[in-house]
Amino acid sequence: MDSNNTPCSEFMDLDLDTSASNINGSKQEKQLSAPQRRYYSFCRRKSFAAFVASKADGGESWCCCGETFKEHAAIHKHVAKTHDSEVKQLTQATYKHLLSQLEEDPEAQQQNQHDVKPVDISAWIPDISHISKEELQSGSGTVLLYYCYCLVEDPHIICEWQKALCEALHLTGKVRVATEGINGTVGGSNVATSLYINAMCSHPVFKMDREDFKTSDGGAECFTGLRVGVYKEIVPMGVNPDVISYKLAGVHLEPDEFHKQVEALLAKGDLCNDTVLLDCRNFYESKIGQFTQCLAPNIRKFSYFPDYVDQNLELFREKKVLMYCTGGIRCERGSAYLCSKNVCKEVYQLKGGIHKYLERFPEGFYRGKLFVFDERYTISSNQDVISDCRYCGLPWDHYELCSTQFCCQLVLSCPSCRQNGHTACCPTCQTKGQTSTDPRHKEECECTDGRPRIPQDV
Repeated sequence: MDSNNTPCSEFMDLDLDTSASNINGSKQEKQLSAPQRRYYSFCRRKSFAAFVASKADGGESWCCCGETFKEHAAIHKHVAKTHDSEVKQLTQATYKHLLSQLEEDPEAQQQNQHDVKPVDISAWIPDISHISKEELQSGSGTVLLYYCYCLVEDPHIICEWQKALCEALHLTGKVRVATEGINGTVGGSNVATSLYINAMCSHPVFKMDREDFKTSDGGAECFTGLRVGVYKEIVPMGVNPDVISYKLAGVHLEPDEFHKQVEALLAKGDLCNDTVLLDCRNFYESKIGQFTQCLAPNIRKFSYFPDYVDQNLELFREKKVLMYCTGGIRCERGSAYLCSKNVCKEVYQLKGGIHKYLERFPEGFYRGKLFVFDERYTISSNQDVISDCRYCGLPWDHYELCSTQFCCQLVLSCPSCRQNGHTACCPTCQTKGQTSTDPRHKEECECTDGRPRIPQDV
């Protein structure tokens, strides 16, 4: 929620009574309605920011618990780890204050609740009366990956249509809808996914054709269910799309053109100092597959990409930048952000991403596996293994989830090491996992120590 659209955006300046607040915020939040959760989430973010601000010493540092912190990430990490209960208490108090103001001004509350107008979406759902349920659900399957940037005047209607469409076709997956467009990956039978593509291409809002969809072998089993929702961004970079729009993106290069550019870069070898081949994916993606001689940022998620750019502007100054990602969508916003800094000579991006490149050049300059965000974890077009087992160092590129109860990290552990009990993402995590019952410990392992965990714009 944007604070500018909140009926009491100034409430953090008030003297709030936190003495009687219930600190079990996560339990209460689960019991709230969707609009209430949005308010609660807003209060939580503002409470965290207010707590951090209260520790500022007037300069560019923060003092807390007898320590001085010089960086945003350091004080954020300290507060999140040490003062969680106090932040929850403040959140409860501010949330109660917000509710009291909404009760006094019901019109303000109505402005923040979306009123979905009745719309007949049946015209956008294909007639499947002549197709049996067995045909829709059985047989060979496909996973689709796609996005479309365009103006969506009412994303909630599109969201309802997507839910109905996917349920009718027995598709699973994830779809994000926003006023700036749609981004999705869904899986199902070949019959069902073909009907889905037809429905998308025929919808008046999305001017798409079949070439806009990336396909791979899979099916409905590749996802645990169906999630469709309305968001601020169709790819979460953490920057307001009204400020950095996809319309500012770099120049799109077809796979053939991109291949020639990379070929020219590699031909120059160490003599090439005017071009940067930039991978804008996460570290665990580039770890198992990447273009030869690329620059792969050590970031955990795409919302940290802007910070990476800001901290490394000199790497791109007066350079030609060739960007790539899985399907192209992260490059749309990522290249737009990079272009907004006005330091690059030229910015290009791979149209259709690695997916489309591998369709054209399965044995090209991209080596290793392609990470995908579903139960498969990876797909491959060549036999190269560019990563190693976390424990023995032998070549290995098959990810598994960390075995520690509360950890969501991925681990590269070969069969031999797994048989020897090395199933956690790191020794520290495995040791803590044997004794800890606190879910917060998932952030306390070697895998995350070297990377920022809380964005600086909290």
